Amino acid sequence: MSEPLLDVVGLGLDLLVAGEPRSVLREVSFSVAAGEAVGLVGESGSGKSMTVRAIDRLLPAGARQRGSIRFAGQDVAALSGAALRTYRAEVAVVFQDPRVHINPVRRVGDFMTEVLRTNRGVKRREAAQRAVAMLAKVGIPDGERRLDQFPHELSGGLLQRVMIASALLTEPRLLLADEPTTALDVTTQAEIMGLLDELRRDLGLSILFITHDLDLAAAFCDRTAVMYAGEIVEVRDARRLHDDPLHPYTAALGAARPLLDRTVRHLTAIPGRPLSALEAPPDACAFAPRCVHAEDACTSGAPALVDLDGGAVRCVRADVLRGTLGGVPHV
Repeated sequence: MSEPLLDVVGLGLDLLVAGEPRSVLREVSFSVAAGEAVGLVGESGSGKSMTVRAIDRLLPAGARQRGSIRFAGQDVAALSGAALRTYRAEVAVVFQDPRVHINPVRRVGDFMTEVLRTNRGVKRREAAQRAVAMLAKVGIPDGERRLDQFPHELSGGLLQRVMIASALLTEPRLLLADEPTTALDVTTQAEIMGLLDELRRDLGLSILFITHDLDLAAAFCDRTAVMYAGEIVEVRDARRLHDDPLHPYTAALGAARPLLDRTVRHLTAIPGRPLSALEAPPDACAFAPRCVHAEDACTSGAPALVDLDGGAVRCVRADVLRGTLGGVPHV
């Protein structure tokens, strides 16, 4: 089996909170193969975006990282200077709200061409020509006019396409898409997802797609990794995870979603409240207080991520519960 393009093994991360190191990621392990789309799914606070920041070396001061992140065989933590700049060109990021990440007082053209001019030494005119061509590729005509506009003159959907075009200008091998459709209306969401899927096929991109939507991950991704309280709790083929989850949290997420083909008086809610990684117990299953299948064994030690049924799951009762948790209902 060939080496994965991105290989995250035992990733742990401590951040300074009130001057004290606190764990926000624990034993996060997954991989992304060349040309593969992998979904990273979980509730807010589960650690998805912090995982993306660790992969792209965008961590705050004082952060302490454990485990390893390897890209194309290189240790990402060991990169610096020109090697790190090259890495960040090959691993591009699309954030969830373009209005937060694009400078509102600079023109779109300045934003798009900056990395080409500063890191690649491309002349301004050639950089603008490349930007116009990339805007056309993501479905934005009249690129010359768009480059001269300010961000507030573009709709949310157009601005997200600009973000995607900007990320693709450096010809990356891996795209980290951090909930790129969250701030958009449903119709625009579908357009952006269709665009990402088309670009993936045409350009041979690998994509790590961060979302809170199991249905979207199943439709777009080859495999899905589910996070809870700073840990990966399940990794599996996206469709199999959707239809036959191995972890009770994955099943509970699916059961809690509304359906369009039926009317219910109350949605099925997961009892209790989600734990942040900062609150997760180090010596027990973090989901145990909310899990209807929990037993004493679930609180007597931290479960390991073990291989099962073509995937991996972090649950001491996974083998017993396999096939009984039910799938995510289809719309």
